[in-house]
Amino acid sequence: QVQLVESGGGLVQAGGSLGLSCAASGRTFNWLAVAWFRQAPGKEREFVAALTRRRRNPTYANSVKARFTISADDAKNTLYLQMNSLKPEDTAVYYCAARDSDYQSAYDYWGQGTQVTVSS
Repeated sequence: QVQLVESGGGLVQAGGSLGLSCAASGRTFNWLAVAWFRQAPGKEREFVAALTRRRRNPTYANSVKARFTISADDAKNTLYLQMNSLKPEDTAVYYCAARDSDYQSAYDYWGQGTQVTVSS
């Protein structure tokens, strides 16, 4: 079983930056494909960014492309999301997620989420 714990959320003004971390345990981290999702109030959870097991070719939602950067430090079993040029519409609970294969659609493991609030 994989445990994921996010940290780094908070309140930031529009145009500012914030970095999220996700500490993983319970499985060899570099065997996992990893991702960030978010859920805004009253909306469905949406994809933000992902890394494959080989950590190549990160993918991003169009809404965050060129502003957010996903990365992983396999030695530290930690996933990161650097968020720049934040907008009020980025306000959401951010979740990290992991799955055992790059080829399955669903993510098997989820963190508890961390709140990001962007004020205008």
